[in-house]
Amino acid sequence: MYSTRDSYGRAVPFAAMAAASAEYGALLTAQRARAVVPDDLLARVTALGGSWRLLVISEDWCIDSQSIAPVVAALADAAPNLELRTISRDADPALMDAHLTNGTARAIPVVVVLDADYVEHGWWGSRPRALQARVAAEWKQLEKPERNKEVRRWYAMDKGRSALEEIVALLEQFAASTAGAAAVQSASATAGA
Repeated sequence: MYSTRDSYGRAVPFAAMAAASAEYGALLTAQRARAVVPDDLLARVTALGGSWRLLVISEDWCIDSQSIAPVVAALADAAPNLELRTISRDADPALMDAHLTNGTARAIPVVVVLDADYVEHGWWGSRPRALQARVAAEWKQLEKPERNKEVRRWYAMDKGRSALEEIVALLEQFAASTAGAAAVQSASATAGA
């Protein structure tokens, strides 16, 4: 069993994760420095209201994590209502096992969305839908090195936009359901007064 509060407490900021990576730290830092958050997505996150925490389950060697975690960190750095921490997949097996892709795969990265009280509202992972569709279809027959080259090329062209779009849409969904629940609770309290 895991506690989202405990997992978040053990997690580190993106910059600390990158600094701790002897092999991939320079790449992660460069990816973060190049990451640009589109204004429309930043505006949508800022408009959510409330405070949100993103817990990114990641590993520095993972191509998807190397491409997605830096842009999600950039979003959190830019949005006044987001905090982000990263945790190694292998450092918290119970957390990872609660967020398996298709119920079986320990695919990363995973972005767990928590509210200000560390209540989990859901998660995203591990690739943007458009990329996963290409990997599962047209790139399925490629040898792993060639497939990885195509994945890296796709990420370079996309610049993180697809992943951010999907994550922001989830945040909006969770914020709307939280606001709706709070309005119902407030109306119930007022009706009972």
